[in-house]
Amino acid sequence: MKDNIKDFQKTKDFLVCVDSDGCAMDTMGVKHEEAFGPRAVDVWELHHIKDRFLKVWNDINLYTRTRGINRFKGVVATFEALEKEGIKMPDISSFKKWAETTNELSNPSLERAIAETNDEQLKKALEWSHAVNRTIEEELAGNDKPVEGAKAGLEAANNVADVAIVSSANGAAVLDEWTRHELNVHVDVMLGQEAGTKAFCIEQLKKFGYENTHVLMIGDAPGDLSAAEVNNVLYYPILVGKEKFSWDRFREEALAKFLDGSFAGEYQEQLIKEFNDNLK
Repeated sequence: MKDNIKDFQKTKDFLVCVDSDGCAMDTMGVKHEEAFGPRAVDVWELHHIKDRFLKVWNDINLYTRTRGINRFKGVVATFEALEKEGIKMPDISSFKKWAETTNELSNPSLERAIAETNDEQLKKALEWSHAVNRTIEEELAGNDKPVEGAKAGLEAANNVADVAIVSSANGAAVLDEWTRHELNVHVDVMLGQEAGTKAFCIEQLKKFGYENTHVLMIGDAPGDLSAAEVNNVLYYPILVGKEKFSWDRFREEALAKFLDGSFAGEYQEQLIKEFNDNLK
């Protein structure tokens, strides 16, 4: 498995892009509940509203149509939601501006912005992001596992298509998880948050010469659907709470439709409706 698109080579006519956290790896819930939310409470000193903050954080990042939002945008969305409830929150206006305007929502991009501005809000956001990564690496190691059915689905996909991880998660963590659980053997290239947005990554992969109807994004969050729609490619949902069913259906039904050209249209519309109905 390559970890840079520059090293990727097209070998098949079809391309399957797949998200990592909450889609192929059963890591999303524990990361938000044990790392992302609690470290935000620590860094922004929100212990006085800890319970409410964590409830709103988890709703935004796990259980509603913002599921899978980038970590930095998740901070902005949570702070804004709490402010609307009348709770006074720390000022993150310059961090919000960066999150809304940067071309790359990642730690390296944040570091470059800090080097240019020396902005204290950006420094605090980077402190939080590093703290999250440390918690995941040091305290949550061993808690990760593949979603049931994902490995078989990826193997089936890679037999007939090139497979790319397209994730907004930290690339090093994705590489470690997929390698330890031997999912990497069914993948051709890994593109994490450092490679750009999911939409950008799919756009770059399409340049290798795949037809739009020969590209499928597998994901569990609205951001995955949006990335597919922006690029006019197909989308297959991994339904929250129904992950094994979703992967089994992909392997037994959807993959064949993808290959024979019957995926687009009525079948795609049915899947998207089912996906939207499954989220709050």
